[in-house]
Amino acid sequence: MYLRQFSAAAIASLLATGVWYYRAEPDKQGDVANSPTNTNDLPSSIPRRKPVVEDDQFFVQELASSGPITKSADGQSTSPHSMLTPEEATQKLRRLEESYRVPRGRGVVRYDIVQLPSNNPIEDDHAEKLVETSPSLAVSDPSVGSATSDWMFWSVFDGHSGWTTSAKLRQVLTSYVARELYTTYKAALTNPSLLTPPAASIDAAMKHGFLKCDHDIVHESIVKAQKANTKSAAADLLGPALSGSCALLSFYDSRSKDLRVACTGDSRAVLGRRNSNGTWSAKPLSEDQTGGTPSEMARLRAEHPGEPNVVAHGRILGGLEPSRAFGDARYKWARDIQEMVNKNWFGRSPLALLKTPPYVTAEPVITTTKVLPEKGDFVVLATDGLWEMLTNEEVVGLVGRWLEENPVNLRTTPSTSSWTQSFLGGSGGKANPDMSLPVDKAQEETGGSGQRSPIRRQQWDIKTGDERFVVEDRNAATHLVRNALGGRDRDLVCGLLTLPSPRARSYRDDLTVEVIFFGEGEATGEVVANLEASAPNIARPKL
Repeated sequence: MYLRQFSAAAIASLLATGVWYYRAEPDKQGDVANSPTNTNDLPSSIPRRKPVVEDDQFFVQELASSGPITKSADGQSTSPHSMLTPEEATQKLRRLEESYRVPRGRGVVRYDIVQLPSNNPIEDDHAEKLVETSPSLAVSDPSVGSATSDWMFWSVFDGHSGWTTSAKLRQVLTSYVARELYTTYKAALTNPSLLTPPAASIDAAMKHGFLKCDHDIVHESIVKAQKANTKSAAADLLGPALSGSCALLSFYDSRSKDLRVACTGDSRAVLGRRNSNGTWSAKPLSEDQTGGTPSEMARLRAEHPGEPNVVAHGRILGGLEPSRAFGDARYKWARDIQEMVNKNWFGRSPLALLKTPPYVTAEPVITTTKVLPEKGDFVVLATDGLWEMLTNEEVVGLVGRWLEENPVNLRTTPSTSSWTQSFLGGSGGKANPDMSLPVDKAQEETGGSGQRSPIRRQQWDIKTGDERFVVEDRNAATHLVRNALGGRDRDLVCGLLTLPSPRARSYRDDLTVEVIFFGEGEATGEVVANLEASAPNIARPKL
């Protein structure tokens, strides 16, 4: 990927001026907050920013004007489209935030979610599900405690070439996986020596759920489309096959305390765990799967010998960056199928390099981690838009800092480390700009082991010091997104949030972030909305 490099000041000024050229269209996502509709109601003198170029450097200076620059389009009335204020930027950041408390006494105490669109509509999606297993799946060993357990699923989906595949996965993927797991756990009961199915069997069940879901999306849709009476009906059936989506699904079994993360594509999961000195360590639970990942490049070249361009410029056949994904049928259908679809309905011509499909698979790579609720573990799941801006260690450190001011697990003994004391002491619990993040950076990724470095940092020429971060949000996921967009640099945050689609996509991707907090909380049995960290009228029980 080629990225022109800008300084942070330059990007803020470019954003401030760039948005003047856009007329706000009717926006179903509500990207422009509180924009006046009548310029006659505006004050006569409004502080404005203008770009200034001196010695090849961009910066911004204030000027007074009679009002924001406006432009008519498509016969609609004019409306201003100026840079968001910090208050409007915060409103936009929090518009799609959700938070839920999980007081079931089974290892999970809370999870926070936020989305921030870049595309319109957003191509990301997400899903959460709690399944209380029936007593028929319970083992006879009394040492395991309750006769039932919770299966908890959290997923993020990063769509591309449209939103239909990610939306389909939101609807069905968890069910595909849960059905396969139920069959596997049920079969294990026939063996008295097993308390739970073998690890390999659980992994195989999850993989089979992923692959069956993708088969139905990509191949069964052709069968159904051939029976459709209209092109419109065929479009509905083929939409999820023609677009694509990465998927990151986590499965937590409250009985075993095992957290499995199944990754198809380049979304990422990271575990945060507190060290004895009060800092946090970051453990990646997935590997970015792209045409630039060494292990994926080797796999593809082994599966497609004699095709030197199976990976070109870090992309599959020179086009698609994720090497594993749902949908993306033009990388999976045979040439004759693609030509039939193109002739009978619609679609793109087959890729010139297409020889031995499929080149892209939905089979996930699965990792298993033993969660320690008593230590207050947490996990961050996010689409790649977050990881383009922050490292694993920064994300974990930011959540660690947030937890010092927003405790979520009252039964976890607070750390009395010197870091905690210095962080809270003398600042009234507010973020100290001179305080480093409470994270062990010894293992910070360099991009050479399956974890890509934050490429937007290079594009924006952002300094790497921790002084750029802030703590201003009650929702941990929103907190991460704010700091990914610039944190303390309010001009940069406001500028990036002001840009409308499609221009915004040149500067940031769609963002979907989930933070799951583990702990030993109370057991009331109900999942409830945490209203203080949720947007109005959006929070509802999601598990």
